This record gives sequence, structure tokens and C-alpha cells, in this order.
Amino acid sequence: MPLITPEHVMNARKSVLCWLATADAQGQPNVSPKEIFTFYDAEVLLIANIASPGSVRNIAANPRVCVSFVDIFIQKGFKLSGIALNVGPQDMDYEKWAAPLTAMAGPRFLIRSAIVIHVNQCEPILAPSYQLHPDETTEQAQVASAMRAYGVQPLAGPALA
Repeated sequence: MPLITPEHVMNARKSVLCWLATADAQGQPNVSPKEIFTFYDAEVLLIANIASPGSVRNIAANPRVCVSFVDIFIQKGFKLSGIALNVGPQDMDYEKWAAPLTAMAGPRFLIRSAIVIHVNQCEPILAPSYQLHPDETTEQAQVASAMRAYGVQPLAGPALA
């Protein structure tokens, strides 16, 4: 069974950002938002290095990473763990890895390198309410609570199409 399922891909596509966690050679953690990302296949996640010198430096020292995707309204998501490699324009297979990211970014962002993550673990992320109060916690209730907390209203009509 593939680590990255169609459900993961669908959920990730709803995410505006993913969060890349790295650590330096001394183990000091860093979490950084990433805006351009896609799945290459059922075992590889690609992230564009647009403005990520700290992440790239950390990956060179310690390639173990974790990436989180969370739907802030339903308060569910998943995290992927794996081994990352930073592939730059000087590397032979750069075009292979960067092409899908460049297509997504268009002229808006310069892709400095492709962060290629070979995923070896996938786990769900759930807000504590789902575990502590399972009888009363629903996705609909979580969405309503988040909308109140963020002061937003659901879209109605043609804007949803």
C-alpha cells in the first residue's frame, strides 16, 4: 500500500501552506511555511525552495524532516516524515524534480532548488477534541467553532463553484 494516498493528495491540495520541520546538526529545530509543493508519486513530496536558506542548510546537515498539512477549519490533517535532499540547478536531475514546482509557481516565484522528500512515514493529525470528546466533536462543529474564532463566514452561491 502506498504511503501517500489519494486522500492525502486531496487534503494537501486544500492547504494554502505546508509546514516543513528541519533540525540543524546540533538538533536545533526549525519550522518553516512552504507555499509551493506537490506530490511526485506515492512516496515523494516536492517542495520549492523559494526563500528557505535555513531549511536548505539544515537539510544538508540533517536530512531527516517532517512536513505537516492541517485543515484549520476541521482541525485535521496529516504529517509526513522522511529523508530530504536539496536538488539545485547544478545537479543532473534538477529539471526532473523542479519542473512540476516551476509549473505551479509560474513567473511569480524563482525556484532556487527543489527539496525532494522520500517519505517513509505518514500519520494523522487530529485536534485533541476529537480524542478527548469523540461523542460531541464533529467536523461540522469544528468548522463552526473555527469560523467563530477567526471571524469568518462560509461562502455562499456561485463563489463556491
